[in-house]
Amino acid sequence: MPRFAANLTMMFTEWPFLDRFAAASDAGFEAVEYLFPYDHAADAVGAALRGAGLSQALFNLPPGDWAAGERGMAALPDRAAAVAQAVEAALPYAAATGCPTLHLMAGNADRRDAAAQTAYRSAVAATAERLEREGITLVLEPINGRDMPGYFLNDFKFSAELIRSLGLPNLQLQFDIYHRQILHGDVVMGLREMMPLIGHVQIAGVPDRHEPDSGELDAEFIFAELDRLGYGGYVGCEYRPAGKTVDGLGWFKRFARS
Repeated sequence: MPRFAANLTMMFTEWPFLDRFAAASDAGFEAVEYLFPYDHAADAVGAALRGAGLSQALFNLPPGDWAAGERGMAALPDRAAAVAQAVEAALPYAAATGCPTLHLMAGNADRRDAAAQTAYRSAVAATAERLEREGITLVLEPINGRDMPGYFLNDFKFSAELIRSLGLPNLQLQFDIYHRQILHGDVVMGLREMMPLIGHVQIAGVPDRHEPDSGELDAEFIFAELDRLGYGGYVGCEYRPAGKTVDGLGWFKRFARS
């Protein structure tokens, strides 16, 4: 079975953020991810991670003004400088946590708009090239419009074609199984087709985004397929527990590597 990373933005929210690292470790996780660490000093985040004996799998680059509704800036034609600043803001956190992979959010824009496409391609290339100098992989994640209406990057095929066309060595796909099922279905065939491009995987139950073994997908079959395909990275558990986090970890006890 795969290795799992607890998503500390959605899981263990019964604890303050910096205490969630120890809670995840106590529950048996060996790695974590989260959306944004920027409300806390980089050194404090790194200390919490190391103190809990965890590895950092992933976090997101700053997305712009989240409270005002921004969901990234990369596809916004007038925000190239802000994207570059966001990358520099994230690097101290990557250094403090030893994080090997960062996610660039695209933002809300019409994917058919030529200016948005040009801006996005340019931002992705510039960000990947900057992160390559730090030994960091950049991932792109298609997100479904039900959870994030108006999001630019809402198609897996488009994402894969962009990654292939840019041909950058540290640019990969973030394959969120929950988003894939809502956008396109055909999860396992998508994994088989895109595995050479995949740098990170995430999972949640569909349709309610609860524990991975809830809902319409066969988590055990998917985990076995990831093993068969040779996926060696972490599977990020980006789900909202149906109740208390620890009470819902029966799936984890069943599938986690001993």
